[in-house]
Order: sequence, then structure tokens, then C-alpha cells
Amino acid sequence: MKKSLLFLFAMGLIVQSFGQITKTEELSEVVVRAVNYKYLSNLETSEAASIPVQQLERKAAAYDIKNSDIYMDEYDYYEVAFYIPEGMILAAYDKDGKIIRTAEKFKDISLPQTVREAVMKRFPGWTITKDIYMVHYVEDRDPVMQYKIKLVNGDEVVRVKLDADGNFL
Repeated sequence: MKKSLLFLFAMGLIVQSFGQITKTEELSEVVVRAVNYKYLSNLETSEAASIPVQQLERKAAAYDIKNSDIYMDEYDYYEVAFYIPEGMILAAYDKDGKIIRTAEKFKDISLPQTVREAVMKRFPGWTITKDIYMVHYVEDRDPVMQYKIKLVNGDEVVRVKLDADGNFL
């Protein structure tokens, strides 16, 4: 009885030691490319953009035109629209999947602190009722970022334009 228990115990240890042997396999090479990193880095400002804006810009940057249904080798560029309830991006991609230009428009997003402070400093007591954030990006140029804001104070209504740094235009 002791010998059979000792034999079973030894077999249990031996079986587990064979379970530790692993085969090494060579995996295929993976290439990671950030095709539209310039687009995202050019749109960065001193303050982070609103979350819906960031999410849609990242979606446009990550879009793979080569794996889409509309891709054909003979076209030089492709236009793709991205929509969310807060806004939209119309992006033009070249045949390699790089963003050439975008036209972006977002309504009623949270404004950056610098823009809010500039408006409140120049228009104390006024209330922001509507805002529109627009971006025009063209490859190899600085993006144009503007805020159109509607202010109300009683019966008075004022519309102002600001850039991303809070400067009035």
C-alpha cells in the first residue's frame, strides 16, 4: 500500500514536470506604422480638446483607407466623412492612407479654459449660449482652429470669433 501511494505521488510529480516544457515558435514579423501622426500632433494645443473632438480625430487618424470598400488603386485621393452627434470630420486621404486635409465642425462642446477666460474677461456678465468649433487642416500647414461663440446678456446678443489661444478675430 505504501509503495503504491509512493509510486502515485512520484508519477504526479513527473507528469507535472513534463507540463513545463514549452516549444518555442518563431512568429511572423509585425510592422506598426503611425501614418497620420502628423495630423494628430498638429492639432494638439496647450489644452486638451473636448473628449468627443479627440475621439473623432483619433478615429479619423486610425482609419485604414486601404482596407475599406471604396479603395481602388487608380484614385489619387478619397474623401471620408465621420459623424457623431456633436460634430463631423470630412477627411481627404491619399492613396497611401495619409490624411491630406480635413474640415471639422463641432457644436456645443466644452470650451478650453483660455477661450472661456478670454470671453469672460472681455464680456463680464454675459452667458455663452452656443458655440461652434471649426478646424481646417491642410498637410504641411498650420491648422486653422476657430471658435464661434454666441453670447447673451438679457435681450442683447453678440457673436464673437476666437482662435485656439483665446485671441479675438
